[in-house]
Amino acid sequence: MSHILGYNYIGGQRSAAGQVIVHSVDASTGEKLPHDFYQATLEEVDSAAKAAAAAYPIYRQLSAVKRAEFLDAIADELDALGDDFVAMVCRETALPAGRIQGERGRTSGQMRLFAKVLRRGDFYGARIDQALPERKPLPRPDLRQYRIGLGPVAVFGASNFPLAFSTAGGDTASALAAGCPVVFKAHSGHMATAEQVADAIIRAAEKTGMPAGVFNMIYGAGVGEALVKHPAILAMGFTGSLKGGRALCDMAAARPQPIPVFAEMSSINPVIILPEALAARGESIAGELAASVVQGCGQFCTNPGLVIGLRSPAFSEFVQQLSAQINDQAPQTMLNAGTLGSYAKGLQALQAHSGIAHLAGSEQQGNQARPQLFKADVSLLLNGDAVLQEEVFGPTTVVVEVVDQAQLSEALHGLHGQLTATLIAEPGDLQQFSELTALLELKVGRILLNGYPTGVEVCDSMVHGGPYPATSDARGTSVGTLAIDRFLRPVCFQNYPDSALPAALKNANPLGIQRLVDGVASTAAMG
Repeated sequence: MSHILGYNYIGGQRSAAGQVIVHSVDASTGEKLPHDFYQATLEEVDSAAKAAAAAYPIYRQLSAVKRAEFLDAIADELDALGDDFVAMVCRETALPAGRIQGERGRTSGQMRLFAKVLRRGDFYGARIDQALPERKPLPRPDLRQYRIGLGPVAVFGASNFPLAFSTAGGDTASALAAGCPVVFKAHSGHMATAEQVADAIIRAAEKTGMPAGVFNMIYGAGVGEALVKHPAILAMGFTGSLKGGRALCDMAAARPQPIPVFAEMSSINPVIILPEALAARGESIAGELAASVVQGCGQFCTNPGLVIGLRSPAFSEFVQQLSAQINDQAPQTMLNAGTLGSYAKGLQALQAHSGIAHLAGSEQQGNQARPQLFKADVSLLLNGDAVLQEEVFGPTTVVVEVVDQAQLSEALHGLHGQLTATLIAEPGDLQQFSELTALLELKVGRILLNGYPTGVEVCDSMVHGGPYPATSDARGTSVGTLAIDRFLRPVCFQNYPDSALPAALKNANPLGIQRLVDGVASTAAMG
């Protein structure tokens, strides 16, 4: 593993102009790690954004195949990071080695998946309407549309996925695939990890001849505002808290030139347990659900934070079984002291509410998170009480009991936007509660049946998004190949000669891509 320098990455060079030094810590002990990181100055933020802007016209005009080679090279460099790298990530995050190894594979897999998208060419969205000179009363001009990258993108990585949602994570991968240079703001919780991954990206950029400034990275607290407000930045990706995401959204909207923000923020991911499923396999559901709640110490954006069932003796028994399962779960170390502090505050808010009762879990103390189970009165959902709408990031969940089918629908109507919702159901349940699917479509980005939301497959069909406050823009996803759409915009050419058109729109279709030609999908060349 290479030496940790702690300098910012700007236009292919390293820079340490500032005087403020920041440090990573050992997530398990709180011990300061022996690496100095130089917080970026305002001048360095400016330079990083300008470096990305200078790279943009070169990078976006590279062939899709060339950009694909770059992404594949990044994937190769990530896969080559060895056991010492994994150990360092574990030390910064307290996540186990198996989890980090799996996440490294997911991160490189994302890069290779977007490389396939680029080679496939459908991201261009090519549309051609040929001229109709004889049309009456007015002729139609020749019109041709394709999509290009928006421009330099600022990316703020997540704490809970130090690889897959961080430096070379999904936002970076999709932005680079779209033809957008990136300025990445390194997460304070794993700066040494960020440096090693940034080095891998830079090595890949140099090997494949990418322009300097295609990837930049800055360290430090308080530098995000300057980055979001910089006129060279034309879009932003963010994964984090509702408070932080909303602040960045407001800054971006208040710019002289507002920019789109794709922020993943807060979700409680309701799990709805229906009667026939409960009768058939209530005990196993309790065990599976408890395992999902505590997986990764509950530090997943898709952690099931709300469990809803219909009042019955079977549901009462289920709650007892779930309570026993939660009581049996061991405490775990969280990503950092800040995350643990936020978890403790979230628990305190639940415990202080008159409409919420504590069912299971030992008192939160010490330096590890203890799993908890609460029960809330259904009126809190029906009345839109904020305490049930706000994510408690950690190994806890809240049970809500509804009196009947009508109240279940009413309670779900009271939910804010979510990343996921889960139905635990038998075929008879789906027939009896058929209205739930249409209702949940309005509330969430992904609806699961008889599974648990903490697994997010990286593939073409995945949606990791949803209505506000789950995300700032429900039209996109931060996982899966559709994520590239966030950083593309359409451009139309009218009456352009074939020789001056981009390759995706030329008559001969030299890229061999599928295009919509006069309303018909076709890969053929045009005469």
